[in-house]
Amino acid sequence: MINARELQALFSLAGKVAVVTGGTGVLGGAMAHGLAAAGARVGILGRRASRAGEVAASIAARGGEAMPLPADALDRAQLETARGDLLDRWGRVDILINAAGGNTADATVFGERTFFNLQRDAVDKMLELNFMGSVIPSQVFGEAMAQQGRGCIVNISSMAAARPLTRVIGYAAAKAAIDNFTRWLAIELCLKYGPGLRVNAIAPGFFVGEQNRSFLLNDDGSFTPRGQQIVSHTPMGRFGEPDELIGAAVWLCSDAARFVTGVVIPVDGGFSAYAGV
Repeated sequence: MINARELQALFSLAGKVAVVTGGTGVLGGAMAHGLAAAGARVGILGRRASRAGEVAASIAARGGEAMPLPADALDRAQLETARGDLLDRWGRVDILINAAGGNTADATVFGERTFFNLQRDAVDKMLELNFMGSVIPSQVFGEAMAQQGRGCIVNISSMAAARPLTRVIGYAAAKAAIDNFTRWLAIELCLKYGPGLRVNAIAPGFFVGEQNRSFLLNDDGSFTPRGQQIVSHTPMGRFGEPDELIGAAVWLCSDAARFVTGVVIPVDGGFSAYAGV
């Protein structure tokens, strides 16, 4: 039988080194804080150097250990430099959370923009950011994990992957690719580099972030029609809070999930289970 101390140790990330791409964003930043609170040393990777420094400083102020890693998740050379900086400081990479991503208005079918006049470059940008923005970091930081024979990658999927949503064609297609990529990479790494390498994903429901706030909330904080429609189809009747992703992230990155690979975990307030009736 397991005792309380052993149970706590299962979920501890003490001694582990993590990288969070998109760590300068709302959701990525929350998960970075969560990993640090669980004991990991965390690299905050994002294009905004000043913001990466702010997140790292915030973690340090709470007793954690973090470093900014200014880099573009789509730029392999910048990622390799970031990996080198991380290894120089902490000597290893145990965890990668691929939280870089997002949607743009020009890749959304809404108003005068229809499927038939949607521009290819807008869709290409969504596929590049949301799919390749996880593939390339997985190559760079996953290589270090493969050399160690141990590591954990967590991709960020979406409700739009399994249950296509109106309007968001490019984003939904890219997130569906993330689900497939997660399962493919889990098998690839496990079979070729050993069972110590695991790959999973979290599929958040609807969380208010920098990019979608105006689509979900009015200036006075009330729901937009789109926001109200989403909440009406979420049994818990609200949007998620960023720190509600932390539990799933810490679990997937800890030894408590050491026999878990190739899965996509919804954190959605029941959205994916609800038929609307």
